[in-house]
Amino acid sequence: MNVFSYLDAHEEQHRKELEELLGIPSISALSEHRADVRRAAQWLRDYLERIGFASAEVLPTQGNPVVWAEWTGRPGAPTALIYGHYDVQPVDPLELWTSPPFAPAVRNGRLYARGAADDKGQVMAQLQALAALLAAEGSLPVNVKVLLEGEEEIGSPSLEPFIREHPRRVEADLIVISDTSMVDHGVPTICCGLRGIVDMEVHVRTAATDLHSGLYGGAAPNAIHVLAQLLAGARQGQGRILVPGFYDGVRPLTDEERAQIAAVPFDEAAFKARLGVEALVGEPEYTPLERMTVRPTLEVNGIWGGFQGEGPKTVIPNEAHAKITCRLVPDQEPEAVAQAVVHYFQTNCPPGASVRVDVGHCARPWRADPGSREVRAAVRALQESFGREVALARMGGSIPVIEAFDRLLGVPCVLMGFAPPDSNAHAPDESIPLETLRLARRALCRFWHELAAAG
Repeated sequence: MNVFSYLDAHEEQHRKELEELLGIPSISALSEHRADVRRAAQWLRDYLERIGFASAEVLPTQGNPVVWAEWTGRPGAPTALIYGHYDVQPVDPLELWTSPPFAPAVRNGRLYARGAADDKGQVMAQLQALAALLAAEGSLPVNVKVLLEGEEEIGSPSLEPFIREHPRRVEADLIVISDTSMVDHGVPTICCGLRGIVDMEVHVRTAATDLHSGLYGGAAPNAIHVLAQLLAGARQGQGRILVPGFYDGVRPLTDEERAQIAAVPFDEAAFKARLGVEALVGEPEYTPLERMTVRPTLEVNGIWGGFQGEGPKTVIPNEAHAKITCRLVPDQEPEAVAQAVVHYFQTNCPPGASVRVDVGHCARPWRADPGSREVRAAVRALQESFGREVALARMGGSIPVIEAFDRLLGVPCVLMGFAPPDSNAHAPDESIPLETLRLARRALCRFWHELAAAG
């Protein structure tokens, strides 16, 4: 039985295995699910051992554990490190789920559950491809290490210390990651670039306490008004960022880069319909796809302050807060961008108010070489399996661990993502098409052979 016959014969088994893992509520952001996170790690360790990785372990970190395994039966062949994560996002708002988020359900050819697309479904496609190769061929075409973490959804705070503490374990010739999206249904996609990120919280304070709006209104400063004024002044109506120094370091797009982006399938009308909006925003001199992938942003993610309970309460709030993230592009430095934003808020804060900006997680932007032998091997495998031309796309999100791998290990990363654009990752009714997973497993089996042939 060849590997593709094996995959066909075990398709139902592969779905049931994934459903079992999806049933574990491994939410890393919520402490009450700490035991579930550990249970998911143990499940994956046991699965890796069962398919032929005798060295599979659950290794402690300063936070959630890392699942580690390796197969080194090909002396002289390349060694690949597969990275993924087994933790998932919280499920709120629960009432918007059609079926319970940790009770996997199949509807219209899609598998619905939290983690179906991000990232348990993609992780299991990787592992099931390895299982098929080991069962059908008795070995793998290359040496493979597996590193699965349980903190990606909270910024991977323990992963870089783990890499630094275990340099021999993570030695590899390339890193393979399936935790990104497809540009459209059925279009195989390799991510060749990601934006960096700076995460911040802004805290405005005015008077010592909230004040009666009738007695003090018109004279006392209002913290929400101040915050709104500062946020509005940071961006132009069309989306250009007005923070001095924000664009320092931004590398201009070349004509070739713009042509590559234009070649990526993108239907603006269908995109707006899927979002449920009548118009898009952003810098008019750039296309929507360019704005979302290769231009920097400053977005307000949340804002709060004052009275928010039922009924009226006539107060002038003395505190207001906002969460902000900036997405960065080559060659912006996170520290410089953070410093520019902090300086903007501090210098523009009006009299009668004070502002504090707390800078959180930062990561640099990342780019791959689309002409590398590793990417070319992935292109051949994906094209043959999906029967369509492969999209080499830059994406607007950030995967901080990739920047860490690039900085600490300095080896190529291949990002083959299998989540369709309507997978609802991080949202209610997250799902992934079963057909996409079937083709992903076949493509991954081909990829390892292509990589071995490429040397």
